[in-house]
Amino acid sequence: MRLTLAAAALLLASASLSTALAQTADVREPGLLPYMVKDYAIEKSLTGKPGDAANGRALAITSGQGNCVICHKMPIPEVAFRIGNVGPDLTEVGGRLTPGEIRMRIVNPKLLNEETIMPAYYRVNGLNRVATRFANKPMLTPEQVEDLVAYLSSLK
Repeated sequence: MRLTLAAAALLLASASLSTALAQTADVREPGLLPYMVKDYAIEKSLTGKPGDAANGRALAITSGQGNCVICHKMPIPEVAFRIGNVGPDLTEVGGRLTPGEIRMRIVNPKLLNEETIMPAYYRVNGLNRVATRFANKPMLTPEQVEDLVAYLSSLK
C-alpha cells in the first residue's frame, strides 16, 4: 500500500496534533465548555467550582454513568460485583495524581494514551460506536466530571 505525500503529511499532522494537545491546548468542541490542557492536566474546574465528592462516589458505582468500578479497583465495599482489574487501581489515586490530572483522564484519556480503552466522558467529536442516548453529547455533564474529580481526589 502506498501513501500519497498528502496522506503521509496528514498522518504526521494528526500525530503531532495529538501530542500537542496533551502538552498545551485550548480545547473547544461545539456544545461543550472549553478547557485548557497543559502538561497532561486540566487544572481549572469545568464549572468554575469544586465538585461534590459524595455525588462523585455515587457516579463511580452508577451503571450507565461513571461506572468506574466496572474496570477499576476502588474502596467501595458495598458494590457486590466488581471486575476492577482492567484499569489501574484507584484506591489511592488522589495521592498519585493532581485534581487536574484526574480531570484530564476523565474528560479525554486519549490525550495521554491514544490506545486506552477508557472512554472519554466529556467529549463528542471523533468517537466511534456511541450509544444512541449519548449521540452528540458527552457521557457526563461538567458538574458530574467535577463531582468525580472531587471524589477521586479524596482517595489518598
